[in-house]
Amino acid sequence: MATLLQIDSSGLSDTSITRKLNAHYAAKWKEANPDGKIIQRNLSETNVPFATEALIFAMNTAPDKLTSSQKLLLSLPDELMKELLEAETYVIGAPMYNFSIPAILKAYIDAIVRPGLTFSYDGGTPKGLLKNKKVIVVTASGGDYSQAPMKNMDFVEPYLKTIFGFIGITDVTFVKAHGTDTETKSATESAAKSAIDALFQRVTA
Repeated sequence: MATLLQIDSSGLSDTSITRKLNAHYAAKWKEANPDGKIIQRNLSETNVPFATEALIFAMNTAPDKLTSSQKLLLSLPDELMKELLEAETYVIGAPMYNFSIPAILKAYIDAIVRPGLTFSYDGGTPKGLLKNKKVIVVTASGGDYSQAPMKNMDFVEPYLKTIFGFIGITDVTFVKAHGTDTETKSATESAAKSAIDALFQRVTA
């Protein structure tokens, strides 16, 4: 069964542009995959643990050597990992906060970038273990960071491309909106929806 993992990380609710665009992508995906499954993960409502010493040690401990407290600590990261492995396509809402991604999205990434599950260092070189997956990243920002000199301040796109590439996902598409005034936000949100529609038109053409 085709499966989409829809991840929201905005601290906003109904006014969030990334949430609206994520929902638009999910709706278009469902049209193209009527028998498919959508897994929704709202990170603002998920108590994703940050990378404490205890969590780091647990993630680097062999499964047969985990203590009961370590297993409990890994219960949510393991649930997130199961969702990640089940889906073939991910749509991730990643608004720009202070030139980078929200802290909860970084915590999520730290929870799923795990040795032996999403990457390995067999032979001394890093190897991504996620194959035949693709990511659509929906971003929104106050300013337009698509061109210099503002582009140099965008740490969302280069970071996410790097980290997904590290775990084996090289098919990464960015859909962007921006603006602080109503007119600009509306225009760029509309353009982003059109860009999402075009993704599905290319697939079905």
